[in-house]
Amino acid sequence: MPKSQLLHFLHVLAFNVFAIAAVIATVTAATVTLQLKEAPQFYNSPDCPSITNIEDDPNGESSIFCSDQAVHVAVTLDSAYIRGSMAVILSVLQHSSCPQNIVFHFVTSAAANVSFLHATISSSFPYLNFQIYPFDDASVSRLISTSIRSALDCPLNYARSYLANLLPLCVTRVVYLDSDLILVDDIAKLAATPLGDNSVLAAPQYCNANFTSYFTTTFWSNPSLSLTFANRKPCYFNTGVMVMDLDRWRNGDYTTKIEEWMEIQKQMRIYELGSLPPFLLVFAGNIVPVDHRWNQHGLGGDNFRGLCRNLHPGPVSLLHWSGKGKPWARLDANRPCPLDALWAPYDLLQTPFVLDS
Repeated sequence: MPKSQLLHFLHVLAFNVFAIAAVIATVTAATVTLQLKEAPQFYNSPDCPSITNIEDDPNGESSIFCSDQAVHVAVTLDSAYIRGSMAVILSVLQHSSCPQNIVFHFVTSAAANVSFLHATISSSFPYLNFQIYPFDDASVSRLISTSIRSALDCPLNYARSYLANLLPLCVTRVVYLDSDLILVDDIAKLAATPLGDNSVLAAPQYCNANFTSYFTTTFWSNPSLSLTFANRKPCYFNTGVMVMDLDRWRNGDYTTKIEEWMEIQKQMRIYELGSLPPFLLVFAGNIVPVDHRWNQHGLGGDNFRGLCRNLHPGPVSLLHWSGKGKPWARLDANRPCPLDALWAPYDLLQTPFVLDS
């Protein structure tokens, strides 16, 4: 074989070997990512209400999926945050006095592999009561404006605004939880928060925060916009933990009200922070305040560097790694923050190094 042909052959061979190695590495990484342990099964305590006909059609009125005695929990679900979502599930079940009466409603992108997500959850939680609802990204993508952190622009971050449309009409109250938190208390206590005669939402609110900073000078200098807070005492609240009355949401058509503010944002820059400001514009000053113990947020640091933070003073029922830094990413990088050790016991990842034989 001439030297030129030999060199060409070796070049092609080397390229193919590299390509095959890259494919193997990709498959290996995927296999490693999916190695999740099966969680223990959790049982109700003797004084839990009995919910019958739990094997009925999930859309049937007698199903546990429609029971007002069940605790309904909504969580978004995608491959990037699957580890976080699994930790949420485990922490909720482990600290519940009636874990068999909890129903999870998972919302995922319509483009996601629902079969894979369903199999992943069922493998780790064979006895879990859950449904998965595809969310049409296109319905909100056209309204999303770029924010200060690209992760905040994911359409799934806006799914919480559409829960009343996605979940069955028979579900009248739900606790919405982000995927980067864990509970260390019984979720039934949070779910039972009284909403009074008119309130749609309950959440921990923080009136010491600088509320004006969540909106631009364009917003505050325009009376037709800023007067939306007239006759209200608006306070910041984090939308990663909310108790929601879905009947009142539907009756008030609050999804449309949020979309209207997003339309305005497309025309003029009135805020910088993704899906949070529209909630503040519609609800701030009109929510039922919940004890701060139910959202010890900000453990992921700020939206730029994700530096370590300490707990806020006071008791803790829920730890929330809102911000850029996520505990699973910092643990994998061998650069954990001290509080990440509190998340680690709920991590169902078996090992990032051992492959199935």
